[in-house]
Amino acid sequence: MKRFLALGLLALVAAAPVSAYKILYAEQWYKLVHRHLSETSDDALENIYYLERALRADFANPLNALTPIKNEKEWTRYRALFRMHVNLLLVQQTLILGSNFDKQQAYFYNYPWKWANLDSLKKAEQIYNNALGYWKDALTYSVEAANTPPLWFENLQFWIDEQNRIETGELNYEKIIGKQLERLNKVRSDFEAMGPQTY
Repeated sequence: MKRFLALGLLALVAAAPVSAYKILYAEQWYKLVHRHLSETSDDALENIYYLERALRADFANPLNALTPIKNEKEWTRYRALFRMHVNLLLVQQTLILGSNFDKQQAYFYNYPWKWANLDSLKKAEQIYNNALGYWKDALTYSVEAANTPPLWFENLQFWIDEQNRIETGELNYEKIIGKQLERLNKVRSDFEAMGPQTY
C-alpha cells in the first residue's frame, strides 16, 4: 500500500507544471554569452543569436542594470555603452564564424575541390560584410556615448576603455575586416586561376 501511495505521489510531482525562467531583458540575453578557449562555429552562432536578441530586447529597470545607476545621465550613457559593447562582441563573434569558412591560402592540391573552396570563400565574404554592419552600429553608439557627460561605472571600465579606443582610432575593425577581405579576394583569384595544369 505504501508503495502505491509513493508511486502515486511521485507521478503527481512529475506531472506538475514546471515554471521556466523567462528571458525578457537585454542584460539577461547578454549574460548568456559565453567564451571558450577554442571556439567553434556553433559557439559563435549561439553567441550571435544571444547578442542579437540582446540588441532587440528592452533594458531591465535601472535597479537591475549591470552596474549601479543613480540618475538619467548615467542611464543614457549606460545604454549607449551597452549597445556599443554588444555590437563589438557581434563583430568579434562574426569574425570567428567567418574564419571557419575562410581559406587562408590556395594550395595547388585543392584544385579537385576548387568549387567548394570558392563557395566557402563566398560565405566568408558575406559574413565579413555582416561584421562591417555591426562595426558601423558600434561606431554610432560610441559617438552617442561620447556625447554624454563622462561618467564612471565601477563594473564597466572595459566598456569605457573600448569607447575611448574607438574614439582615438586605436580600435578600428573596419581596417581589420578590410584586410581580411583583401586577402580573401587574392585567395579567390588564386583559386579561379587554378586548372588541371596547375594540379
